[in-house]
Formats: sequence, C-alpha cells, structure tokens
Amino acid sequence: MAAKPNIHTVPDPKGGWRNVREGSDRAINKAPTKVEAQAAGREVARRDKVEHLIHKQDGTIGARNSYGIDRADRPG
Repeated sequence: MAAKPNIHTVPDPKGGWRNVREGSDRAINKAPTKVEAQAAGREVARRDKVEHLIHKQDGTIGARNSYGIDRADRPG
C-alpha cells in the first residue's frame, strides 16, 4: 500500500486558506482564516498519519508537524 501524501495548509488565491494534499491543486477543504484551516488540516493529517505543513502568507513553509510513524534512525 502506498503512503498517503502530506497535507499542506496554504493561502487560497481567491481569499482565505485551504488544505491540499501534496502534489495536488485540489482543495480538501477551505476556511476563511488560517487558524480554522490549520485545525482542519491537522485532523486530516492525524487521521492519515502524515506530515502537516503550514505555509505562511508568502507561500514559504512556516511550520511542520509529523503525525506519522517516524523512522528509528530519524533524530528527535
């Protein structure tokens, strides 16, 4: 079984924020505020056991959280 793609919380060009799976432009869900989008993205990432990458308004990655099973050789 292939691993599920990570979840990205990104600014929506039409306003607000949205969550997308890595490699896709299609929104999983949308929210008017970053806080609401982050909460929704976190739930999807936890359910799918993947990373949640939270972008800044300029599109750069501001934070990332892992909800999957980390490899034993990964520090931290």
